[in-house]
Amino acid sequence: MSTPSPIGAPQHVLDLLHNLHQKSLDQEATISKKGKVFSADVIGDLEDQRPKSDPKDEFDRLMLDKFIALDEDKCQFTYQLINAMGATNIVEAGTSFGVSTIYLALAVAKTKAATGKPGTVIATEKEKEKADVAQQYWAQCGPTVQQEIDLRVGDLLETLKDGLPRVDLLLLDIWSALALPTLKTVLPSLRPGAVVLTDNTISGAKGYADLLAFLRAPENGFQNMTLPFTNGFEMSVYRP
Repeated sequence: MSTPSPIGAPQHVLDLLHNLHQKSLDQEATISKKGKVFSADVIGDLEDQRPKSDPKDEFDRLMLDKFIALDEDKCQFTYQLINAMGATNIVEAGTSFGVSTIYLALAVAKTKAATGKPGTVIATEKEKEKADVAQQYWAQCGPTVQQEIDLRVGDLLETLKDGLPRVDLLLLDIWSALALPTLKTVLPSLRPGAVVLTDNTISGAKGYADLLAFLRAPENGFQNMTLPFTNGFEMSVYRP
């Protein structure tokens, strides 16, 4: 017997999420031989194929129309974790087309209704084209999702500098080279007991080496566990 989805949402939202996850899987299969896209691997391939061009710019162009969404089971886990923590202030570093953001917004709405606390999902996206499409998907979901999201378009190291609440959870699902600078930008706003979730920390360990070294250094105040999801999912609890 299959386990029912833990996501509390209208059927049209669940159907949309299912379709978007499938589109993400289909796109990733065309990009990576591993069936999963890791920025460090793709950039390395581009460096070999096009040594005269800037591989970072090439990577940005390649990813411009790609979903590369957080895996469905990881999204469901994050939804459950937010509800279990009573979390209401979330920062998502790497919104892309807004698939995982829908889960975050649904979870925050549920927690706010249960606790009466204020809160928001701060979503970040570099590319305006992607941000526009994400907003269209959120509109399809309706106000339960739309009203929970504060979308910040541009360089996240700039858009996250100011105006952050006390953050309960930070989701890092971005180009690995940006992960540590992003964590350091948000760090002053993390509350004690806040959780940092980082995707693909097993298969993408090379690209995340500096981030993982920082998280695992005792003086930085994180308690870490690599959760046994496909390709790894790092859960780091902030206990300064």
